[in-house]
Amino acid sequence: MAKFSYTAEKGTGEVYHGIADVSDRFELYQVIRREGGRLLHVNEDSSGTIWSAAYWNAKITRVTEQQKIIFARNLGAMLSAGLSLSRTLAVIERQTKNQRLKVVVSEIGSEVRRGNTLNASLAKFPRVFSKLMVAMVRAGEESGDLASSLKLTADQMDRMHGLKKKIRSAMMYPTIVLIVVFGIGTLMMIFVVPTLIATFEASKATLPLPTRVIIVISNALTEHTYFALGALVFFIAFVYVGLRSSAGKKVFDWIFLRLPLIGEMVREVNAARTARSLASLVSSGVDVLTALAITRDVVQNSYFQEVLLVASKRVGEGETLSATFIRYEHLYPPLVGEMMAVGEETGQTADMLKNLAVFYEDEVDRKTKDMSTIIEPFLMLLIGGAVGFFALSIIAPIYQVTQSIN
Repeated sequence: MAKFSYTAEKGTGEVYHGIADVSDRFELYQVIRREGGRLLHVNEDSSGTIWSAAYWNAKITRVTEQQKIIFARNLGAMLSAGLSLSRTLAVIERQTKNQRLKVVVSEIGSEVRRGNTLNASLAKFPRVFSKLMVAMVRAGEESGDLASSLKLTADQMDRMHGLKKKIRSAMMYPTIVLIVVFGIGTLMMIFVVPTLIATFEASKATLPLPTRVIIVISNALTEHTYFALGALVFFIAFVYVGLRSSAGKKVFDWIFLRLPLIGEMVREVNAARTARSLASLVSSGVDVLTALAITRDVVQNSYFQEVLLVASKRVGEGETLSATFIRYEHLYPPLVGEMMAVGEETGQTADMLKNLAVFYEDEVDRKTKDMSTIIEPFLMLLIGGAVGFFALSIIAPIYQVTQSIN
């Protein structure tokens, strides 16, 4: 494959520019002819070679969630305005600043010009476009209303991205506080405690247990620094590998579900994601079994993924969708199953799922706003306990030394 930048003329006389990934100039000429245009000028683009900065920039650049949302929204808007799909992709390719996305859109445009469907072209880039987006695009192409499906996809991605940002923002404050406390404590162990250890050893006084613990930790950090760093790296790697493995992920998911405050929010976040994904897919015309399979990828917690797997099997056997969610009310809130049952009885499952999604997204939004207020007293107790322990460990032996001198 080679990349060519070209200038072509439509049958109406309109001149336009584009970039295409094709095997040679002859194939490019055929592609333009199929589109009803005439090739005016063509240049081979060398930016795709391994020696160019653009090549490596495209390799290492990450496509953000916000850029994917803008891509879907712009694609739907331009299709609604009457532009052809290949022309729309060429315009988006020129407009985007992200080198990775530019390359991806260029390859998608080439696939579309060869006659492939948009959903099949998107599916070739699973690290960029999710199964949810591919399925909704496929449903839009099959229904003949791709523009509306893309707009719905953009709205769905935007809401889920907003929910994720709110959760991260809520966790940012306690995370920063804990990191600062840990950092200050480590610095004191390395620079402050060693100067006091000599005084305590010279006094030959019997040190209390908290002081001995502080001394052991300080000696480990100062005399075995590389070992301590290695232990920290090992712990981080252990957590990372654990989160990547199915068994480790299940353990962490179990812990999060049983944490005070956090457990309830985990249930509501997964309820919102499930309802939002199912609502978008079902309203787009995707069958329920496919929608459940795709939603399993959207839901991150392994316990909720198991519920969706069971639901898929039960629905395949003829059971209603709501029955499974009612059976697992210890994970999904009771309202989820009840609203689904009402939707099934009235024939408005998609609408009920949308209402559920909005309700739990609002609940999570409210709780994330209140989280800093709720967590702050616990953080103050933690910080106060750490400072008190450290102060007691230092002041108690100093008092003993003073008493022995007197």
